[in-house]
Amino acid sequence: MIFGLFRKRNNNRSIVDRQYAILTAAGRAPAFYTDLGVPDTVMGRFEMLSLVFILYFRRTRASATSGQEIAQEIVDAFFLDIDYSIRELGVGDTSVPKRMKKLASMFYGRLESYAKALDAGDREVLATALARNIHPQAGETAEPMVGLADWAFAAEAALSAADEAEIATGSVQLLPADKES
Repeated sequence: MIFGLFRKRNNNRSIVDRQYAILTAAGRAPAFYTDLGVPDTVMGRFEMLSLVFILYFRRTRASATSGQEIAQEIVDAFFLDIDYSIRELGVGDTSVPKRMKKLASMFYGRLESYAKALDAGDREVLATALARNIHPQAGETAEPMVGLADWAFAAEAALSAADEAEIATGSVQLLPADKES
């Protein structure tokens, strides 16, 4: 009986890998960096991937248990990928846990602030939050990221329209990003 738990996790692996690849490709779409003001830097990429994963995570919270399990495995894969990337950038092994804790805190803080704006349907609040996070050095003078906020609302609508079969099989596309890339 306990071996069935491990088999299910292994069966999810291909679904998780496929969906993770789709989501990371969406977050790396050139249009974000060339047209929507996201800097093409390590932190700019982190911000875009975080936004994409947050939108996906929000969609799967209403899914069946299998969709939620897949979403959790995808978020776990995201943080494993970040851990690997930090090490590849040459951060010492003793510093990695501290940096991972900070990045996880940033991710969940963004999840909370973006969720409030998305739930309220407030484009300006989302644009301001995106600007604050994506261009922190600009402070209050950061130009709100209205175009990116519009994309986020369109992507959330596309994800909401995805049926449960797409969630369960790991074939959810973020159509607005795909069209822009």
